[in-house]
Parts: sequence; structure tokens; C-alpha cells
Amino acid sequence: MKLDGKVAIVTGGAMGIGLGIVKVFLKYGAKVIILDNSLKLKDTIMELNHEYPGMINGYLVDIRKKSVLDACFKEIENTYQHLDILVNNAGVCKLASFEDMNEEVRDLHFDINIVGTWMVTHTFLPLLKEGGAIVNLSSVTGPMVADPGEVAYATSKAAVLGFTKSLAAELAKKQIRVNAIMPGYVNTPMVLGMAKETNPNDANSVIQGIANAIPLGRLADPLEIGELAAFLASKEASYITGQGIVIDGGSTLPETNSMGV
Repeated sequence: MKLDGKVAIVTGGAMGIGLGIVKVFLKYGAKVIILDNSLKLKDTIMELNHEYPGMINGYLVDIRKKSVLDACFKEIENTYQHLDILVNNAGVCKLASFEDMNEEVRDLHFDINIVGTWMVTHTFLPLLKEGGAIVNLSSVTGPMVADPGEVAYATSKAAVLGFTKSLAAELAKKQIRVNAIMPGYVNTPMVLGMAKETNPNDANSVIQGIANAIPLGRLADPLEIGELAAFLASKEASYITGQGIVIDGGSTLPETNSMGV
């Protein structure tokens, strides 16, 4: 129960990686507050409340809107008085070539993946206790690798890694650690949506192609990302800050597709 008694916010926690993080945090004893803009939030809260009564709460929030975040801040402060952990997980990825990308698609990535992460952190930082932890979801996409059609997403995730490192340097004096998780492909609704954009007639073949290219032969389970987030948020990681931790099944490991035995 390494997170026993801790209070955590997880953005985008209604499904996908965020839900995996929420489930692992609850397993380790944390009280979790989900901030999400998905209508699935209500069902997620109801489902988790059956197993973890009184440990889960949630707010329907657009993380790009300061007034909404400020209202949440007041409610969370009144209910919990403080935070121990902040996980900036909410994000989007829509495939579009750079030449064809319009401003709406570009700004969707920047506003949620970058500005949203910034806004949530800036809003809730005053509630984080000394010794607290911030975990941001970056990606191997952007800082390390990229596929065609991911220019906006890759740019935003590289920015999250830069944000993580600079913020870690600033908050070290307050004994607040800031780290980033850099996943490869994870079995989530977002990745399935990208696969459908790539091949509307056979999205499963796209998923299988991804798995075939990963040395461990599969996509990650969201719970595996949750375990890493829990470690980074725990006292076991008390001397780790300003880092981007890759969790990708070895997908960034191969040097070539043809050399070797």
C-alpha cells in the first residue's frame, strides 16, 4: 500500500492510460480525483466506487478552461485540503499530414496536450504538499521517434518533456518531484482510433503490425503504465526528478530492420 493515504488527481482518468493509472493508484491505497471531459466519467466513477467505496471522485472538466479549473480547485481544497500527487495524463492524437493539417487540428493538440497540462499544474500546484510528486505523460513519439501524420502530437509530447525538466528544476527547492512517463504504443481507445484513421477497413491489422514491430511482441496494458506512475509517485522514487522514463516494450530499441541473427 505504497500510496496509502495519498490524495491524487489524474486527468483523463475515465478511460485508456488514465484509467489504468487510476486503478493502480486505488489498489495501492490512494484517494483519486479524476478530471475528465468524457461522458464516460460517470460510469467509471460508479464502477470503481463498488470496489473502492469513498476512494474515488471525479469532475467533468475541460482542462483548457481556467474558470472551470478554478471552481474544481475550491471544491477539492474544501474536501481534501491538500494533494500529494498530480498526474497530467489527458491528451489527444489525431493523424494528419503537416501539409494538410488545419489550425483546428493543430490547436487541438497544443491546447490539450500542452496548455491543458500547464493549466492543471499551475492551478493545483498550491495544493501539493512538500514531498509531493507530479507525473506527466509524454511519449516516445516526439522526443525519440515519430510516424507520418504525427507532427502535431509529436511536437506537443516533446514539449511536455521539456516542461517536465524545467519544472523539476524549479520545484526541487520545495521538495516536489516532477517526472515524465514516455510510453510506446498502449492498448487504448486512442490507439484504436489512430488505427482506424490509418486503415478504416481493417484497424486490427494496424494494431497487429504495431505489435509485430515491438520486441516484446505486444502493446502495453494501461495497468503497466499505472504501475510506473505509482512508482514515480511513491517514496521509493524519492531521488528521481526531471526524468523521462521510457516504457515501450523495446519498440525504440531496434537499430535496423535487416541486420542481426
